[in-house]
Amino acid sequence: MDIISVMDDSLSNKIAAGEVVERPSSIVKELVENSIDAESTSIEIALEEAGLTSIRVTDNGKGMSRHDAVLAFERHATSKISNERDLFRIRTLGFRGEALASIASVSKISLWTSDGETEGTEVQIEGGVILKESDAAFRKGTDMTVAQLFYNTPARLKYMKTIQTELGHTIDLVNRLALSHPHIAFKLSHHSQTILQTSGNGDQQRVLNDIYGPAVARKMVPFNGENADFKVNGYVTLPEMTRASKNYMTHIVNGRWVKSYASNDAVLNGLHTYLPIGRYPVAVINVETDPFLTDVNVHPAKQHIRLSKEGELLSLIKSSVHEAVKRAIIVPDAIKKDPIKKQPSEQVTIWNEFPPSRERTERSGETKPVRENYVEKTPIQPTSTDPARKELDSSPARQEPVYTPQPEKVMESQEEVVQQPTEMPEKRFPALVPVGQVHGTYIVAQNEDGFYMIDQHAAQERIKYEFFRDKLSNVEIDERQMLLMPLIFHYSSDEIVKIEENKQALNDVGVFLEEFGPSSYTVKEYPAWFPAGEASALIEELIEQVLKTRKADIGKLREETAIMMSCKKSIKANHYLTFSDMEKLLHDLSLAENPYTCPHGRPVLIHFSTYEIEKMFKRVM
Repeated sequence: MDIISVMDDSLSNKIAAGEVVERPSSIVKELVENSIDAESTSIEIALEEAGLTSIRVTDNGKGMSRHDAVLAFERHATSKISNERDLFRIRTLGFRGEALASIASVSKISLWTSDGETEGTEVQIEGGVILKESDAAFRKGTDMTVAQLFYNTPARLKYMKTIQTELGHTIDLVNRLALSHPHIAFKLSHHSQTILQTSGNGDQQRVLNDIYGPAVARKMVPFNGENADFKVNGYVTLPEMTRASKNYMTHIVNGRWVKSYASNDAVLNGLHTYLPIGRYPVAVINVETDPFLTDVNVHPAKQHIRLSKEGELLSLIKSSVHEAVKRAIIVPDAIKKDPIKKQPSEQVTIWNEFPPSRERTERSGETKPVRENYVEKTPIQPTSTDPARKELDSSPARQEPVYTPQPEKVMESQEEVVQQPTEMPEKRFPALVPVGQVHGTYIVAQNEDGFYMIDQHAAQERIKYEFFRDKLSNVEIDERQMLLMPLIFHYSSDEIVKIEENKQALNDVGVFLEEFGPSSYTVKEYPAWFPAGEASALIEELIEQVLKTRKADIGKLREETAIMMSCKKSIKANHYLTFSDMEKLLHDLSLAENPYTCPHGRPVLIHFSTYEIEKMFKRVM
């Protein structure tokens, strides 16, 4: 007997709803994307019970005629594509033509719309069945309410999470849509309480401020880059402002928010050695490319896309983020600046002539008297934008070095966002004079701006890391040393296969393996700059890294190798240094490309400003 039959539309729509409508946020996504495609400049989303009771989306877009308003709820009805070629040049967010039909099959819908040319239309739908279709007075745009979600599929309803969880998903979604379209004014409310409201003025950094607040927005630096196929730009937080989750990175391709684990990794690789382990940045990454290079029809909810030339894009994102953060000044202050406005007070000024370094004094045989510090009180009148202090008297009669801190910026309200310059200033390592050590672990140094504490282990790790990274980029033949007794390493047959596949990558980082029987390798030479006494363990670790990956990335392998080498024999805690050692370490650190974090992302030095020290000792109020 025949057992195959064609499902009716009601049943097939409910099955499709299982793919498209996972939760209330899925409906918000589909409706808002339709509003964006309709060229709206203002979109309001109002929720009741996190959307389980009611979701209302109102826009001022192009709207629909009566014919289109009814046809839109038919399955596979769409205005976005008309032939197969259109699938490969999709510029709209919606195009599959199944969302509204699926949503209508599991809810009750009320629609009011007008294209501004004909009379408005009202449509009432329940469980996919049109109950009412009539003329209605309505302005140009669309107002759609989706009520009683899953009322006719209780099995689906029981899988919904708590109100707070479902609301959280929708807030996260609208945040990302607002970042993707800063030229649109978004308003999200729950039980008539506004959660998010953006201005729609096209400033993405303003949207970041609206979402994350000024404390995060002012710690974000812009980045941009371009190659033959892609343009990238966006913002990323400095390493001192991080989160415990990757969820704060937003990726936008041609205006479409997408989930991309590869792009996440590209950002993290760009921040490699800047971020502490287990911490992640807040970032927004905008990608512009020819739609022909993208395939957005690979996921029912259109949350993932496929990209041609993805490797070139990831490399561009990595380098653009890295260069932007490298240019930023990232010496952390020990004490957060106090943004509270101060009343006029007496300003304490300290003049201090720093002694020359002990090494230079001992070498020259000179003894230079150091004038004792003295204090002079100078009245000042700070303004609302400069709560710290005014520039001190710099008349020709007073030539001693004086402390003149930069004015602080006061965040007047949550509305304010600090604008970042398009070009970050070239960072300068401060000129420091060592004073001593704390517990044989931290070097204390000073200059006219205050004093600094330097983690000596982290500092030497950074110096060594950059040395080994440069060496590993080009392993010279004349820098190898032969061994009197070769090193031998044994592996299983499956491990041998993987090692053989990645033998060139190992060779590029100075691991020169020669076959020694069916399951062994011998190493007869290695670069002379390998850490003394650590060569065997280091080579074994590098081979283990290759065994853990399907295909070794030579760039990443070099990075990890440099990090491992930098840890070997670096100055540890409780190791006391002479003044000459401290001066040498600070000098070498000042020449580093990034002297502010160790290869693991921990800070190398922390700044205590003179003004903050004076505040702690109540010398200024």
